This record gives sequence, structure tokens and C-alpha cells, in this order.
Amino acid sequence: MDPDKLAVISAFGPMIGIGVVAITLGWVVTTWMRIKNGYPLEGSWGQAVHPKTDKEALERVKLLTNENAELRAELGSIKDRLGNVEKIVVDDTHRLSAEIEALNSPAN
Repeated sequence: MDPDKLAVISAFGPMIGIGVVAITLGWVVTTWMRIKNGYPLEGSWGQAVHPKTDKEALERVKLLTNENAELRAELGSIKDRLGNVEKIVVDDTHRLSAEIEALNSPAN
């Protein structure tokens, strides 16, 4: 091998090796920090790699979905009741009192 080429390789070889090791360690530390803090991992092309879900997680999702449906139904009924209250508050007092009197009078 040519002595000039050998000198270049011996000068830059350790720097390249240190660079490869530093990049690899940086990747490992970044991945470890993502796992530790709960961030989703990414594949080589940026797609998300989600961990496998266990039975407890699936059951928890089902419970939360059911609770969400119940809360939405309750919210719907509350909106209906609020609409009725708004009608009463905004309604003309004269008409409201006439309707109350009509309800209080005996049916003939």
C-alpha cells in the first residue's frame, strides 16, 4: 500500500471511528429517552411503531368508551333541559302567566 494513503487512513481513521460511535450512542440515548418519557417510537422511514397492547389496556379503552357514551347522553339531556329553561326565561311573562292560569283552571 502507498505510504501516503496509509498516512491519510491512519490520520482520519480514528476520527471516523469516533464519529460512528458518537452517532450510535446518540441514537441509543435518544431512543431510550423517548421510551422513558412515553413518546411513540419511529421506524426507519418515520412511521410510528406502537407497542403491542395487552388485555388490560383494551379493557380500559372499552370502559372509557362506554363512559364517554354515557356522558354524551347525559350532556344531550342537559342541553334539552337548558333549552326549556331558556324558553321559560325569555318567554313573555304575560303569556306565561296566562298559560299557568289555564293549567290551574278546572277543565270544563
